[in-house]
Amino acid sequence: MPESRTIVIGAGPAGLAVGACLARQGIPCLILEQGAGVGAAWRGHYDRLCLHTDKAHSALPFVRWPRSAPRYPSRLQLIEYLEAYAAGFRLQTRFRQRVLAARRVGGGWEVQTADACHTGSQLVVASGYNREPCIPAWPGQASFRGPLLHSCAYRNGQPFRNLKVLVVGFGNSGGEIAIDLCEHGAQASLAVRGPVNVVPRDLFGIPIVAIAAAQERLPARVADALNALILRLAVGDLTRCGLHPHTYGPLTQIRREARIPLVDVGTLALIRRGAIALYPAVAEFTADEVAFSDGRHARFDAVILATGYRARVHEFLEGAAAAHDAAGTPYSSGRESQVPGRYFCGYRVTAAGMLREIAREARRIGSAIASD
Repeated sequence: MPESRTIVIGAGPAGLAVGACLARQGIPCLILEQGAGVGAAWRGHYDRLCLHTDKAHSALPFVRWPRSAPRYPSRLQLIEYLEAYAAGFRLQTRFRQRVLAARRVGGGWEVQTADACHTGSQLVVASGYNREPCIPAWPGQASFRGPLLHSCAYRNGQPFRNLKVLVVGFGNSGGEIAIDLCEHGAQASLAVRGPVNVVPRDLFGIPIVAIAAAQERLPARVADALNALILRLAVGDLTRCGLHPHTYGPLTQIRREARIPLVDVGTLALIRRGAIALYPAVAEFTADEVAFSDGRHARFDAVILATGYRARVHEFLEGAAAAHDAAGTPYSSGRESQVPGRYFCGYRVTAAGMLREIAREARRIGSAIASD
């Protein structure tokens, strides 16, 4: 018989939030984490990173951010918050436990790691979006002589001072890494594959996620129509920066593509000043140049791929082909899946902030498991 406990895969914000909700209801829980500490994905991000959601919309269940924290906490402050959170709830967490397989056995679950087999009555998958870097392949890529690294291996711009660096991708990592490179004296460029949406982090002193949260129940196209003029005034004409605006607004983009638009913390200003050059999609590499889709070629000393991550839950979750897409991202999040006793947490992309959504999902999952 499986043990009467819940097994949670992942000790990031989602896994810890679920663990806290279960702990508050007296439900035994074991959290398995492949890294050496809580918040492993955040430990690996670049130094400059701060939350793009304000602390009021970034708290996990039962624990607010301290008053001393800035409106937008840093990466290190988030890690400290997660460490204190796990310690406060005395969560049972085992580290360096890479999950090899998770399967339904009888009325419970069996989770196999490299050195142990864990059993439980319920399973919560909270391994996150950042499980595996997405690294595209282009013709000639192997011949490029300079450093070519994914953003997960980027720490700061110091090693790139006075170098010409291409950042591939116009998401939030790409936009902020380009700023960091400029601040460290590098010549930064951005490769932007297609049309984009850009939103300010604050609008008239109000965090943009607070506005998104207030509009959550509106149809995306209606909210985008209401916001269009004010966003245009706040962000400006993207075409004058050399960018191509999306044919639909940021909220529609999030709901259709599950992708957050660029939350601008200074990237546009540097583009307008000419400090960051823009190129279209990468077509191919040579030994020291990159060719682009419009026929241009340019020499670069290094390339940083801000091309995102894949969840890839299918690599360890058995019998779940109908539960996720081709990249291994679960279709449902925050409720029991079609398999009894299996839950996913932290996989719904929302304009009102991922940490806020994680907190809401964790509460629902905790209540569902307690009822079960």
